[in-house]
Amino acid sequence: MPRNPFNVLISAKSRFALWLLLLLAMLISGAWQWQQGARIQTDILAMLPHLQQDKLTETALDTVEQRLANQVYIAILAESDNQAVNAAQQLMTSLQSQPQQPFIAIRSGADNQLEELAKVYFEHRFSLLTHQQKHALETDNWHELLATAQNQLYSAFSFANSQLLASDPLLLFPANLLALSPNSKLRRQQGILLTDTDSGVAAIVMAKGRDSAFSPTAQQQQILALESAFSHVNQQHPQISFLKAGALFHAIAATESAKQEISKIGLISLLGIVLLVWLAFRSLMPLVAATLTLSTGVVFAFVATLSLFGELHLLTLVFGTSLIGVAIDYSFHFYCEKQAHPNDTASDTIKRIFPALTLALATSASAFIAIGFTPFPGMQQVAVFCAAGLIGAYLTLLLVFTLLGNHSLKHTQGLGFAQAYLNGLQRVFTPTKTLQKAVLMLLPVAILAILFFGLSQLTSNDDIRQLQQSPEAITTEENQLRQLLSGGTDNQFILVSSANEQNLLQTLEQLTPVLDAAIADNEIAQAISLSRFMPSMARQQYHYLLQQQLYQQHLAEIIEQMDLDDSIKASLMAELNLADSAWLTPQTVLKHANDDLKALWLGDVASADNTTQFGAIVLLGGIHSLPSLTLRLANQDWPLGQVRVIDKVGDISNIMGQYRQLTFQLLMWVFALASIVFSVKYGIKLALAIVAVPALAVLLTLACLGLVGSSISLFHALAFILVLGIGIDYSLFFAEAKHTSHGVMMAIFMSACSTLLAFGLLALSQTHAIHFFGLTLLFGISFAFLLAPFISFFTRKSL
Repeated sequence: MPRNPFNVLISAKSRFALWLLLLLAMLISGAWQWQQGARIQTDILAMLPHLQQDKLTETALDTVEQRLANQVYIAILAESDNQAVNAAQQLMTSLQSQPQQPFIAIRSGADNQLEELAKVYFEHRFSLLTHQQKHALETDNWHELLATAQNQLYSAFSFANSQLLASDPLLLFPANLLALSPNSKLRRQQGILLTDTDSGVAAIVMAKGRDSAFSPTAQQQQILALESAFSHVNQQHPQISFLKAGALFHAIAATESAKQEISKIGLISLLGIVLLVWLAFRSLMPLVAATLTLSTGVVFAFVATLSLFGELHLLTLVFGTSLIGVAIDYSFHFYCEKQAHPNDTASDTIKRIFPALTLALATSASAFIAIGFTPFPGMQQVAVFCAAGLIGAYLTLLLVFTLLGNHSLKHTQGLGFAQAYLNGLQRVFTPTKTLQKAVLMLLPVAILAILFFGLSQLTSNDDIRQLQQSPEAITTEENQLRQLLSGGTDNQFILVSSANEQNLLQTLEQLTPVLDAAIADNEIAQAISLSRFMPSMARQQYHYLLQQQLYQQHLAEIIEQMDLDDSIKASLMAELNLADSAWLTPQTVLKHANDDLKALWLGDVASADNTTQFGAIVLLGGIHSLPSLTLRLANQDWPLGQVRVIDKVGDISNIMGQYRQLTFQLLMWVFALASIVFSVKYGIKLALAIVAVPALAVLLTLACLGLVGSSISLFHALAFILVLGIGIDYSLFFAEAKHTSHGVMMAIFMSACSTLLAFGLLALSQTHAIHFFGLTLLFGISFAFLLAPFISFFTRKSL
C-alpha cells in the first residue's frame, strides 16, 4: 500500500512538536536550577576522589584544609625595618577598608594572646625546662645555668628585673619562652613579622579570603582588592615590591587557562566542523541540522549534570567540548546515507541507519557511563555530561530530521572519494603479485615490532599533581616566599593519636627528637608540634623535681652569686611548694592560645564504634623526602600511641593507580562481553572482527604512548574506554552496511575528523590530565578509523 505523504508529514510534525516540548522543559529546568544556586565549580580538588578515612583522620584532614584554605601570604620587600613595617601597616589597613571586604583575619606577627599565654607559662615556671636546662640539672652542672644567668643579668640587652629575679633567680623562664618560637629567622616589630633578606628586609602579611578562592566571583574581588592595596602602598613607597603565595593565585591561573582552552578548543572544533560539513554537502541545511543536534545535546548535558550534581566543574566543560565531535556524528551518518540514496525520504534514511545508530548510542553512552564509575566527582560529571548530550543528539535526529531532512542534497565528491578509498584498500589487501604478498606478510611483523618495543617502554605515573600545572612565575614567587617563611607548611602532616590525653602528650614528646633528627638529615625543614607548648604531666613533674632539688640544695649559693637579697628565699620556696600540685593542662594553654595553635589540638574524637581517640597534628614544612620521614617514623617504637604521616596527595595518587588497573581490567571484560553479545547477531567471525578494531587500536595507542614517553595514568585509561566505544561504533556501521559501504565510509571519515578536532585538540591543553586524555584519543581514534574499513572485507559484500 502506498504511503500517505500527509500522514508522514503529520507524524513528522508531531515528532518535531514533541522535541520542542522536551527542549523547552530542559531549558526551564536548567533556568530553575541556576536560580536555585547551581554554579560553575573551579576548585581542582573537587575532581578528586573522597578518601574513606577513620573519624580522627577525617577531622585532622578537615582541620588542616580549613587552616590552609583561602589563605593568602604576602611578603613586602623593603630596604629597612621601618620602611617594611610602615608598608605592612598600610597594606593591612587598605585591605581592611576595601568596600566588599573580600579578606578577613588580616594579620602579621601581632598576637594579642601571646602576653596572656606568657603569664600562664610563668605561673607554671617550676615545671618548665628547656632541653639544655634539664641536661644541666641532671648532670649536676647547675653552675652552667648560673653563668648563663649572670651573662644575661649584665648584658646591655637584658630583660631581667628585680621582680623576675625574685621569682626566677637563674632566669630559667626567659629561655623557656624563647624556646616556644625556635625560628630565629623571624622577628616581630610593632606587631609586624619581619625576616631578613639578601637585599634588605621583608614584612609578612597574611589574610584569609572571605569566600572560596575557587569561586570566580571571589577571585575577582580578592585580586582587585590586592591590586588596589599594592597600588596604595606603592604610592607612598614606590621602591617597595611584593611576593604573593596562596591557592588564590593558582586558582586564578587555572580558571583563566580553562576559559582560554574552552574558547580555543571549542572555536577550532566548530570552525573545523563547519568547514567539513560545507565541503561534504555544499548545503546550508546539513549545517543547520548539525548545529541543532549539537545545541540540543549541550542543553541536555548541562541540565542533566546540574540536576545530579548541583554544579558544573569548569574542567567538565573542557572535557565536554569533546561532545562536539561525537554528538554531531549522528548528523553525518544521516546525511551521508541520504546522499548515497538520494531517492529516499528522511524517514527511510532514519530507518536504514536506526539499528547501527542505536547500537552506537548504546556503546558510546556505556563507555561514558563506565567513566562515571570512577571515584572522581569531576570525571563522573564528564560521564553524565557526555552521555546526556549523546541522548539529546540521538533524540534530535529521530524527532527533528524527519521534518527537516527531506530536502535534496547536491552531489559532491565525498562519496566518490570514499568509494575510491575502499576500492584501494581492497586492491592493496587482496594482492595478485608476489611482491605485494611479500610486503603484506611483513606488515604483521612490523605491527608486532611496534607493539613489542612500544609496550616495553610503558611506565605509569598516578601523581595527582599532574592534574594542574601552575605557571612557572607563580610557583617561583611562591617558593621565594616559602624560603622567607623557613619552608612554610605543607598539606602533608603527622597525626599523633592515643587512648588518653596524657599518653598523647608523651607521644608528642617522644616524637620531637625524631623530628629533630629528620631536620638534621634534611628530610624536612621544620616541624610545628604542640610538645613545646603542652608538656605532659610526667615531664612537668620531672622538671619540678629537678628544680625543687636545685633550690633546696643550692638556693643560698645562687642568691649570693647573683648578688640578690636573701629575703627572696622564703617567698621563692613558698611559690615552689605551691606549684607542687598545679600542673599545666592543655585546656589552660588552649584557653589563651591563638587559632593556629588551637588548630593543632584535635582533642577527643569519637569514632563510629563509639571508642574515643585523642589526637594532635604536627605540621611539616619544607618537605624534601617524605618517604624517608615515613620510614623513620615506622621504624620507631611508640608504646603509648600511634604516629602516622597523613599524605592526602599520596593516598589519592595510590587510589588513582588502583583505579587505573581496574579500568584496564574493565576494558578486557568489555571486550570479552562484546564479543559474546555481537556473536549472537553477527556470528563469531564478524563479531571478533568488530571487537578487534578497538582492541588493536588500544594496543597500538599504548605502544605509541610508550614510544613518545608518556607515562600511563588513570586519564589515559579513561580515554581508552572512549576509544573502545567509538571504535565499536565505527565497526558496527560497517557491519550493518548491506550492499554498499561508501556512505558509511564517508560518514566515518567525517566522524573521525570531527572527533579528532574535538578530542584530539585536548592534547593541546596545558593541564596534564586533559592533555593525556586528548593525546590518547588522538592516537586511538586515528587507529580505529584506519582499521574499521576492514570490517567490510568480513561482510563479503560488494564494494
